[in-house]
Amino acid sequence: MSEKTPKLRAALDGIPTYKPGRPAPAGGPVTYKLSSNENPYPPLPGVLERVVTAAGSFNRYPDLACTGLVAELSERFSVPVEHLATGTGSVGVAQQLVQSTAGPGDEVIYAWRSFEAYPIITQVSGATSVPVPLTSGEVHDLDAMLAAITDRTRLIFVCNPNNPTGTVVRRAELESFLDRVPDDVLVVLDEAYREFIRDPEVPDGIDLYRDRPNVCVLRTFSKAYGLAGLRVGFAVGHDEVAAALRKTAVPFGVSQLAQEAAVASLRSETALMERVETLVAERTRVAEGLLGQGWTVPESHANFVWLRLGDRTTDFAAACERAGVIVRPFAGEGVRVTIGETPAMDLFLQAAEDFRKAL
Repeated sequence: MSEKTPKLRAALDGIPTYKPGRPAPAGGPVTYKLSSNENPYPPLPGVLERVVTAAGSFNRYPDLACTGLVAELSERFSVPVEHLATGTGSVGVAQQLVQSTAGPGDEVIYAWRSFEAYPIITQVSGATSVPVPLTSGEVHDLDAMLAAITDRTRLIFVCNPNNPTGTVVRRAELESFLDRVPDDVLVVLDEAYREFIRDPEVPDGIDLYRDRPNVCVLRTFSKAYGLAGLRVGFAVGHDEVAAALRKTAVPFGVSQLAQEAAVASLRSETALMERVETLVAERTRVAEGLLGQGWTVPESHANFVWLRLGDRTTDFAAACERAGVIVRPFAGEGVRVTIGETPAMDLFLQAAEDFRKAL
């Protein structure tokens, strides 16, 4: 047998593997998973029934163009059908965006720490990552991101709210930033957690995209809508951008089950907002509890909270697991904790208090 191995792309060398949030261990005591920013509630009313009906035909390929879903999104957000593109969650669409804009020799700018997939999808495309540190307040440093733009810059991600810190960029600073970015650089407003924002000064990215051809907005059904397991997201961008995303999409990537579930979810907005309000209220309770214990907690506008713990990160995550909750540690940096059921958050708050007292 030959000792030679197939030649693979050098661009893949050193790419970190995406690390999902750890699941709760099977067979042990009751443990809550607060590590993946999942919605703790079951599908919205009408969704499961529609998916069950659609399951009877999954021997057939799904609708390649996601016609029904795109039409529903067009009406829901008052955007042209031609400005919409779908993919396997917002991360799938994000990868399509990088593939459409950047290759070897090109640069992609994003804040750091931010969404873990950004450096991965950039390197897979062969482009160069340009991470820009967050401010001391855990917010995007837009001035520094502007200063990082070169003639090689093709794409800028602005994660708003930012994952994993939960912080936001508000209207005045974001509009000023967009006005100063060169017209030939695409700015992607990643709004995976848009539904959890309650600050009126945080703009809706879809409002900003309308008269800015170099702005594209990412959304997902994984978080607020609770369809994380079905993998469906979408982008809103102008004609050329949306057309490029459709070209780079994996054919038939969004299953018919996902399409039907997304349409049914969009038609269950009242129930959606009731659930989101419950999670927002729980987020407030948890943040206030942590502040009362003496922790420094940035104001979160998503369905999670962030604790910057530095070299105590791993120990804190282990303490939470012993208490019955699995959180998401970023070694040497901090811990992201998804807002889940009230009993889970009670366990987490007690674990945090016990950990702090033991310091």
